[in-house]
Amino acid sequence: MAMAVRWPRVLTPSHLAQLMRRQKDPAAALRLFDEAPLRYPSYRHNSLVYSAALDSLLAVDPLPVPALADLLSRLALHDSCPAADLLFARAIRALSGDPPAALSLFLRLLPRSSSPSWSLSFHALLRLLLARGHLSLALRLFSSCAGRREVRLGPPALNLLVAALCRDGRPDAAVQAFAAFKDLCCYPDRDTYRNLMRGLCDAGRLDDAIHLLRSMLWRISQKGCDADVVVYRTLLEALCQNGRTAEAEEILARVLKKGLRSSKRRRTFCGPVLQGLTPEEAKKVIDEALVVRGVKSLASYQAMLENLYAEGNFDDAQQMFDEMIESGFRPPVSIFENKISALCQEGRADDSVRVLEKEMPGRDCVPTVRTYNLVMEGLCKEGKSMRAVMYLDKMDKQVGCVAQKETFEILVDGLHSECRHLEAAQVLERMLRRRYRPNRAVFSSVIQGLCSIGRRYEATLWLEEMISHGEIPEAELWASLASMVCFSDSTESLLVEVLERKHDAG
Repeated sequence: MAMAVRWPRVLTPSHLAQLMRRQKDPAAALRLFDEAPLRYPSYRHNSLVYSAALDSLLAVDPLPVPALADLLSRLALHDSCPAADLLFARAIRALSGDPPAALSLFLRLLPRSSSPSWSLSFHALLRLLLARGHLSLALRLFSSCAGRREVRLGPPALNLLVAALCRDGRPDAAVQAFAAFKDLCCYPDRDTYRNLMRGLCDAGRLDDAIHLLRSMLWRISQKGCDADVVVYRTLLEALCQNGRTAEAEEILARVLKKGLRSSKRRRTFCGPVLQGLTPEEAKKVIDEALVVRGVKSLASYQAMLENLYAEGNFDDAQQMFDEMIESGFRPPVSIFENKISALCQEGRADDSVRVLEKEMPGRDCVPTVRTYNLVMEGLCKEGKSMRAVMYLDKMDKQVGCVAQKETFEILVDGLHSECRHLEAAQVLERMLRRRYRPNRAVFSSVIQGLCSIGRRYEATLWLEEMISHGEIPEAELWASLASMVCFSDSTESLLVEVLERKHDAG
């Protein structure tokens, strides 16, 4: 059911991309992609058109890997597409469930292209392999690309590698990767130190962790404690838990003294006392000392609050938040989002609503799309989807806050789980009006829900809409609809059409 296309006298790539994006059915959009060069011999695709074609393929469920490889092969041979790296990276991320296919795209097709950089594709593939537990394969990829000028190896790639090695219980290899920073002419950042410090402390190698912290003292001299407080905190707490309180006290005093900008304050400085305290008491003293007694900054408060919320320590986090406000710092929206996420993980969606509706406006902080999505997801998980739908209207009234595809999917899933199928269909309709393309699971949940409450007419209409988007219904969906309508004429004609589509695709 493709939309009628009126071809212009002169075709430009931007016009073709618009025509492709207007098509409901991804197959129809790809037909336009293939037909345009035949109609216009002097026409050539560019990055914009290839991006639209890639969007159409990624909307198909399941992902057609051969068609994707064919599109990228054509892209690699096309000289006028400098953005090949970006498109390859998107395709690799979409192949998260098929690492061998993603690796094949990178090794077989990308070298054929004229793209001067492969960095985005390399980082996407490295992240995918590590997320799927293919550590040895990721190490081989890293070593093979280390000398290529097309791949820029920097802290992001090395951080992924160090974190994966630490998770795998291989701190020795992580230390070797850390030493490779200097060979690659790049400097480790906060994430590098944090990942390696956590790995060394978890492995019980506290002496190596102390040596690592001492190598960071130049950062303290230049920047103060700043956001690195989470790194120091990891080591200091590990020392206290292992009965090495005296060493923790000495290191804490040294860190704080290094961060003092005034020479007068250094001479009169007296470090906090940790000996004789329980691990929990020492933890509170460390948190307060690093943020309050060091060089105060928004980054240090933000890093510490992120850790406290992740641990579910809301009381200490609130105390530190109040200290931050008293120090004159304005909290960014990320602090509230961390708090909302932590509250929702503990099943406290009502408290997250209070953060959104009272705490954020009280601090003149404007919520983002991610803020609303976190609250909506928390409400839906607790069976309060109708309250979550109300925030969709609030987003429409807020300037610059446009509901994304993920927003609608959260609501449809939540309403379906509460058997509010008519409301789910209304949200899906709003989703289509925004020109977002639902996947097969969203359509199926709405249609099956309507069938379960006997809404035959609405279910049939949504089935037609699903087919017009090129989505082939599963057998379970047909069974639900057939059992309700007993194969009425309209449903039988739809069944014939879908079976013909399946036959043509085969």
